[in-house]
Amino acid sequence: MATATKAKPKAKPASKAAAKPAAKPAAKSSSKLIPLGDRIVVKQSKQEEVRASGLVIPDTAREKPQMGEVIAVGPGRVDDNGKRVPVDVKAGDRVLYAKYSGQEVPRGVFGRDEDEYMILKENDILAKLG
Repeated sequence: MATATKAKPKAKPASKAAAKPAAKPAAKSSSKLIPLGDRIVVKQSKQEEVRASGLVIPDTAREKPQMGEVIAVGPGRVDDNGKRVPVDVKAGDRVLYAKYSGQEVPRGVFGRDEDEYMILKENDILAKLG
């Protein structure tokens, strides 16, 4: 004993836009890093692998570079009166920073995997290179 079921007619959508699902935004390959306060994101300069004499310096013996290019700048610190003090550097500036300062950004979080980035406070920057 098979029972037959009636097929319900499909209702047409009110408009074509309602029939299509909403488009999702494309996912970016790398996340965007936005510094807060007086913090600055710096792309570290690459150190030469071969000296003028022809010696090749391995990664383990290389010193961490102290120069880089400013990639992003935070809005600045807030002073005691509640006013925002802008940062003295801007994106694109080349800077020299203190040797043991800042926080390294894990590879691949910001930019390409072979590039190295640091997050520094404004007072860790020693000079702008002209």
